[in-house]
Amino acid sequence: MNNTRQIKTFIGAMTLASLATVGYAIFASHSTHLYFALAVLALAAATSRLKVKLPGVNGNMSMNLPFLLTAAVNLSAAEAVVITCISTTVQCWPRKGAKFNPQQIFFNLGMMAFASASASLVFHAGWLSHLQWSANPVGLILATLTLFLGQTVPVAGIVGVSEGKSALGIWRSVALLSFPYYVVSAGITSMVQAASAHLGWELALAVFPVMYVIHRSYKLYFSGMAETMRSELLVRAAGAGA
Repeated sequence: MNNTRQIKTFIGAMTLASLATVGYAIFASHSTHLYFALAVLALAAATSRLKVKLPGVNGNMSMNLPFLLTAAVNLSAAEAVVITCISTTVQCWPRKGAKFNPQQIFFNLGMMAFASASASLVFHAGWLSHLQWSANPVGLILATLTLFLGQTVPVAGIVGVSEGKSALGIWRSVALLSFPYYVVSAGITSMVQAASAHLGWELALAVFPVMYVIHRSYKLYFSGMAETMRSELLVRAAGAGA
């Protein structure tokens, strides 16, 4: 089976998993929160274009993750999936002059919808309510891990299939670089939950400046890391040629 056929098979499997998970999540959705959902959607879409290139990996990281996690744990599964799909479309839409890649957008939509729906189902699982005082933090941790695995594992898989490399090795690299951001996102989501309970969700979502600062910090950090990697490769090449 050639590389193109493998890619199509992988995308097809991801699509089926996404449709099944999203369908069940929507069926199990709880009450809707229209204005809160619209506010989260606006922020998720706005921050989706703030992306950071991961050094050494054919992929990037978007700054909309805290809002996608906020949607998964505060809104219905249907609202979370809609917000995720719209912001992902905005994120993947090619810039002026760039080539449109429908296959890539189709895969990203399926992968992100699957991850978002799964995180929402985990957070709102009935058995968590029996944990009483610890239900919310445990649910947030599990939802974050679900979102983390739901996004990083398929990405590592499709990159591995496309480039003929070890998916596990790629996943380790992606996980090492991106996991701290998921921890930060969980912290921001926790603050949004606490603030919305006391001050209202309008003030709780006033975290866009924070996301911009995080974006700039990650961009500077990864730029420095990429430059270090390039320098090391040049030194090795010079040593090999000596």
